Amino acid sequence: MPHTADDRLIVALDVPNALEGLKLAETLGDAVSFYKIGLGMLTGGGLALANELKQEHGKRIFLDMKLFDIGNTVENAVRGLAQFDLDFLTVHGDPHVVRAAKEGAAGKDLKILAVTILTSLNRDDLDAGMMKAGDVQDMVVERAARAFEAGADGVIASPQEAALIRALPQAVGRLIVTPGVRPAGADLGDQKRVATPASAIGDGADHIVVGRPIYRAEDPKAAAQGVLEELKSVPRA
Repeated sequence: MPHTADDRLIVALDVPNALEGLKLAETLGDAVSFYKIGLGMLTGGGLALANELKQEHGKRIFLDMKLFDIGNTVENAVRGLAQFDLDFLTVHGDPHVVRAAKEGAAGKDLKILAVTILTSLNRDDLDAGMMKAGDVQDMVVERAARAFEAGADGVIASPQEAALIRALPQAVGRLIVTPGVRPAGADLGDQKRVATPASAIGDGADHIVVGRPIYRAEDPKAAAQGVLEELKSVPRA
Protein backbone atom coordinates (compact mmCIF):
# COMPACT_ATOMS: atom_id res chain seq x y z
CA MET A 1 0.00 0.00 0.00
CA PRO A 2 1.54 3.37 -1.02
CA HIS A 3 2.64 5.67 1.76
CA THR A 4 1.36 9.22 2.06
CA ALA A 5 4.60 10.98 3.06
CA ASP A 6 5.38 14.25 1.25
CA ASP A 7 6.79 12.97 -2.04
CA ARG A 8 8.38 16.31 -2.84
CA LEU A 9 11.36 14.93 -0.92
CA ILE A 10 13.34 12.29 -2.83
CA VAL A 11 16.06 10.64 -0.75
CA ALA A 12 19.13 9.57 -2.69
CA LEU A 13 20.20 6.04 -1.76
CA ASP A 14 23.81 6.71 -2.72
CA VAL A 15 25.11 3.85 -0.58
CA PRO A 16 27.34 0.99 -1.80
CA ASN A 17 24.80 -1.79 -2.22
CA ALA A 18 21.17 -2.86 -2.03
CA LEU A 19 21.46 -4.27 1.50
CA GLU A 20 22.58 -0.90 2.86
CA GLY A 21 19.95 0.85 0.75
CA LEU A 22 17.18 -1.36 2.13
CA LYS A 23 18.47 -0.85 5.66
CA LEU A 24 18.37 2.93 5.20
CA ALA A 25 14.86 2.77 3.73
CA GLU A 26 13.72 0.69 6.71
CA THR A 27 15.30 3.23 9.07
CA LEU A 28 13.43 6.08 7.35
CA GLY A 29 10.20 4.07 7.36
CA ASP A 30 6.96 5.89 6.56
CA ALA A 31 8.67 9.30 6.75
CA VAL A 32 9.92 8.97 3.16
CA SER A 33 7.96 7.74 0.15
CA PHE A 34 10.29 8.49 -2.78
CA TYR A 35 13.84 7.22 -3.38
CA LYS A 36 16.55 7.83 -5.96
CA ILE A 37 18.75 4.93 -7.03
CA GLY A 38 21.73 5.93 -9.12
CA LEU A 39 24.51 4.57 -11.25
CA GLY A 40 26.78 4.01 -8.24
CA MET A 41 24.54 1.20 -7.02
CA LEU A 42 23.96 -0.43 -10.40
CA THR A 43 26.46 -3.22 -9.71
CA GLY A 44 25.37 -3.47 -6.08
CA GLY A 45 21.85 -4.68 -6.75
CA GLY A 46 20.28 -1.31 -7.54
CA LEU A 47 17.61 -2.60 -9.91
CA ALA A 48 16.61 -5.36 -7.50
CA LEU A 49 16.35 -2.79 -4.70
CA ALA A 50 14.27 -0.49 -6.90
CA ASN A 51 11.90 -3.34 -7.62
CA GLU A 52 11.64 -4.38 -3.97
CA LEU A 53 10.98 -0.86 -2.71
CA LYS A 54 8.37 -0.29 -5.42
CA GLN A 55 6.54 -3.61 -5.38
CA GLU A 56 6.81 -4.64 -1.73
CA HIS A 57 7.01 -1.33 0.10
CA GLY A 58 4.87 0.92 -2.12
CA LYS A 59 7.63 3.50 -2.61
CA ARG A 60 8.09 5.70 -5.65
CA ILE A 61 11.40 5.21 -7.46
CA PHE A 62 13.62 7.59 -9.41
CA LEU A 63 16.21 5.64 -11.41
CA ASP A 64 19.08 8.06 -12.02
CA MET A 65 21.01 6.42 -14.87
CA LYS A 66 21.70 9.54 -17.01
CA LEU A 67 21.59 7.47 -20.19
CA PHE A 68 23.51 8.70 -23.23
CA ASP A 69 24.08 6.79 -26.47
CA ILE A 70 22.84 6.56 -30.03
CA GLY A 71 19.06 6.74 -30.33
CA ASN A 72 18.43 3.06 -30.99
CA THR A 73 20.46 1.97 -27.96
CA VAL A 74 18.76 4.49 -25.67
CA GLU A 75 15.32 3.43 -26.90
CA ASN A 76 16.06 -0.26 -26.25
CA ALA A 77 17.57 0.45 -22.82
CA VAL A 78 14.56 2.52 -21.75
CA ARG A 79 12.13 -0.09 -23.05
CA GLY A 80 13.89 -2.66 -20.87
CA LEU A 81 13.87 -0.42 -17.79
CA ALA A 82 10.25 0.63 -18.31
CA GLN A 83 9.07 -2.92 -17.62
CA PHE A 84 9.97 -2.45 -13.92
CA ASP A 85 7.08 0.01 -13.45
CA LEU A 86 9.29 2.69 -11.92
CA ASP A 87 8.48 6.41 -11.78
CA PHE A 88 11.34 8.60 -13.06
CA LEU A 89 14.37 7.88 -15.28
CA THR A 90 17.11 10.34 -16.24
CA VAL A 91 18.73 10.67 -19.64
CA HIS A 92 21.07 13.34 -20.95
CA GLY A 93 19.15 16.30 -22.32
CA ASP A 94 20.37 16.11 -25.93
CA PRO A 95 17.20 16.13 -28.06
CA HIS A 96 18.02 12.89 -29.91
CA VAL A 97 18.45 11.09 -26.58
CA VAL A 98 15.20 12.48 -25.16
CA ARG A 99 13.21 11.52 -28.25
CA ALA A 100 14.60 7.98 -28.19
CA ALA A 101 13.89 7.61 -24.47
CA LYS A 102 10.28 8.70 -24.95
CA GLU A 103 9.90 6.08 -27.67
CA GLY A 104 11.25 3.44 -25.31
CA ALA A 105 8.86 4.49 -22.54
CA ALA A 106 5.80 4.56 -24.79
CA GLY A 107 2.75 3.04 -23.14
CA LYS A 108 4.30 3.15 -19.65
CA ASP A 109 3.98 5.65 -16.81
CA LEU A 110 7.76 6.10 -16.59
CA LYS A 111 8.62 9.82 -16.71
CA ILE A 112 11.69 10.78 -18.72
CA LEU A 113 13.73 13.51 -17.04
CA ALA A 114 16.46 15.30 -18.98
CA VAL A 115 19.76 16.27 -17.41
CA THR A 116 20.70 19.82 -18.37
CA ILE A 117 24.14 20.50 -16.85
CA LEU A 118 25.31 18.49 -13.84
CA THR A 119 25.02 20.47 -10.60
CA SER A 120 28.64 19.63 -9.72
CA LEU A 121 29.90 21.58 -12.78
CA ASN A 122 30.77 25.25 -13.10
CA ARG A 123 32.06 27.35 -16.00
CA ASP A 124 35.66 26.15 -15.58
CA ASP A 125 34.47 22.55 -15.84
CA LEU A 126 32.51 23.33 -19.01
CA ASP A 127 35.56 25.04 -20.53
CA ALA A 128 37.64 21.94 -19.78
CA GLY A 129 35.01 19.84 -21.53
CA MET A 130 35.04 22.16 -24.57
CA MET A 131 31.41 23.19 -24.05
CA LYS A 132 30.41 26.41 -25.81
CA ALA A 133 31.06 29.73 -24.13
CA GLY A 134 28.30 31.37 -22.15
CA ASP A 135 26.73 31.74 -18.76
CA VAL A 136 25.96 28.39 -17.09
CA GLN A 137 22.43 29.48 -16.13
CA ASP A 138 21.64 30.55 -19.69
CA MET A 139 22.92 27.24 -21.04
CA VAL A 140 20.86 25.23 -18.54
CA VAL A 141 17.68 27.10 -19.46
CA GLU A 142 18.36 26.68 -23.19
CA ARG A 143 19.03 22.93 -22.78
CA ALA A 144 15.87 22.59 -20.70
CA ALA A 145 13.77 24.28 -23.39
CA ARG A 146 15.20 22.01 -26.08
CA ALA A 147 14.61 18.92 -23.95
CA PHE A 148 10.97 19.92 -23.38
CA GLU A 149 10.55 20.47 -27.11
CA ALA A 150 11.93 16.95 -27.70
CA GLY A 151 9.26 15.55 -25.36
CA ALA A 152 10.90 15.36 -21.93
CA ASP A 153 8.44 14.98 -19.06
CA GLY A 154 10.75 17.05 -16.89
CA VAL A 155 14.30 18.20 -16.29
CA ILE A 156 16.99 17.92 -13.66
CA ALA A 157 18.45 21.32 -12.83
CA SER A 158 20.09 23.05 -9.91
CA PRO A 159 17.93 25.13 -7.56
CA GLN A 160 19.42 28.31 -9.03
CA GLU A 161 17.83 27.58 -12.40
CA ALA A 162 14.45 26.31 -11.19
CA ALA A 163 12.63 29.66 -11.36
CA LEU A 164 14.05 30.46 -14.81
CA ILE A 165 13.03 27.06 -16.17
CA ARG A 166 9.59 27.23 -14.56
CA ALA A 167 9.03 30.51 -16.43
CA LEU A 168 9.61 28.87 -19.83
CA PRO A 169 6.43 28.47 -21.90
CA GLN A 170 7.60 24.92 -22.67
CA ALA A 171 7.68 24.10 -18.94
CA VAL A 172 3.90 24.18 -18.43
CA GLY A 173 2.85 20.81 -17.02
CA ARG A 174 6.45 19.55 -16.89
CA LEU A 175 8.48 18.47 -13.86
CA ILE A 176 11.54 20.13 -12.36
CA VAL A 177 13.65 17.97 -10.05
CA THR A 178 16.54 19.59 -8.20
CA PRO A 179 19.59 17.92 -6.71
CA GLY A 180 22.16 20.11 -5.00
CA VAL A 181 19.74 20.78 -2.15
CA ARG A 182 21.27 21.20 1.29
CA PRO A 183 19.43 21.99 4.54
CA ALA A 184 20.71 25.15 6.20
CA GLY A 185 24.14 24.54 7.79
CA ALA A 186 24.81 21.28 5.90
CA ASP A 187 28.15 20.52 4.26
CA LEU A 188 28.14 21.36 0.52
CA GLY A 189 30.22 18.33 -0.50
CA ASP A 190 31.04 18.48 -4.24
CA GLN A 191 27.93 20.46 -5.16
CA LYS A 192 28.65 23.98 -6.39
CA ARG A 193 25.15 25.27 -7.16
CA VAL A 194 22.99 24.71 -4.08
CA ALA A 195 19.93 25.98 -2.16
CA THR A 196 17.82 25.03 0.84
CA PRO A 197 14.79 22.73 0.42
CA ALA A 198 12.15 25.43 0.92
CA SER A 199 13.80 27.89 -1.46
CA ALA A 200 14.18 25.23 -4.18
CA ILE A 201 10.49 24.31 -4.00
CA GLY A 202 9.51 27.97 -3.73
CA ASP A 203 11.45 28.70 -6.92
CA GLY A 204 9.49 26.17 -8.93
CA ALA A 205 10.95 22.71 -8.27
CA ASP A 206 8.41 19.88 -7.95
CA HIS A 207 10.82 17.55 -6.16
CA ILE A 208 14.13 17.97 -4.35
CA VAL A 209 16.80 15.28 -4.04
CA VAL A 210 18.67 15.07 -0.74
CA GLY A 211 21.33 12.46 -0.09
CA ARG A 212 24.34 12.94 2.16
CA PRO A 213 22.67 15.28 4.70
CA ILE A 214 20.25 12.40 5.40
CA TYR A 215 22.15 9.15 4.93
CA ARG A 216 25.31 10.41 6.66
CA ALA A 217 23.37 11.91 9.58
CA GLU A 218 23.69 10.42 13.04
CA ASP A 219 19.89 10.03 12.96
CA PRO A 220 18.82 9.77 9.29
CA LYS A 221 15.10 9.70 10.08
CA ALA A 222 15.33 12.87 12.16
CA ALA A 223 17.32 14.53 9.35
CA ALA A 224 14.64 13.56 6.81
CA GLN A 225 11.90 14.80 9.12
CA GLY A 226 13.76 18.10 9.43
CA VAL A 227 13.69 18.56 5.66
CA LEU A 228 10.01 17.60 5.53
CA GLU A 229 9.25 20.09 8.30
CA GLU A 230 10.92 22.80 6.26
CA LEU A 231 8.83 21.84 3.20
CA LYS A 232 5.63 22.33 5.21
CA SER A 233 6.28 26.06 4.97
CA VAL A 234 5.87 25.88 1.17
CA PRO A 235 2.37 25.05 -0.06
CA ARG A 236 1.98 22.54 -2.87
CA ALA A 237 1.48 24.09 -6.30
